[in-house]
Amino acid sequence: MEELLARVCTRTGLDAATAQTAIGHILAFLQKEGPQPQVGQLMAALPGSAELAAQSDAGEGSSGGGGLMGMLGGMLGGGGGVMALGQKLMAAGVPMGQMQPLGQELFAVGREKAGEDVMGPIVGSIPGLNQFV
Repeated sequence: MEELLARVCTRTGLDAATAQTAIGHILAFLQKEGPQPQVGQLMAALPGSAELAAQSDAGEGSSGGGGLMGMLGGMLGGGGGVMALGQKLMAAGVPMGQMQPLGQELFAVGREKAGEDVMGPIVGSIPGLNQFV
């Protein structure tokens, strides 16, 4: 996880806390929306990822999801797809222009650690995800 965090920070210019929160949001999103066997393999290949995703999910119903962003996320439904993920990332402090580099770096590390046979089905199964990775 440290390698992923360092690479994301270097590529995006985000501070470590923001990058960690963003990675947690993405991993939690993949757990909800992606094919479970492959997402499980990805999580196993990235030590600490399950905990990071769980922290992201734990903050979901608390004060972190209030205001306009929380309302928009609620209107988009439980999963909300890639659009809701983008809203969460913006609320966490990730500028729109850094979302694609963030996703690209996360998926590059995923491919290195878990393999294309794991990452391909994840990307292919979530509508709209391919534009961010």
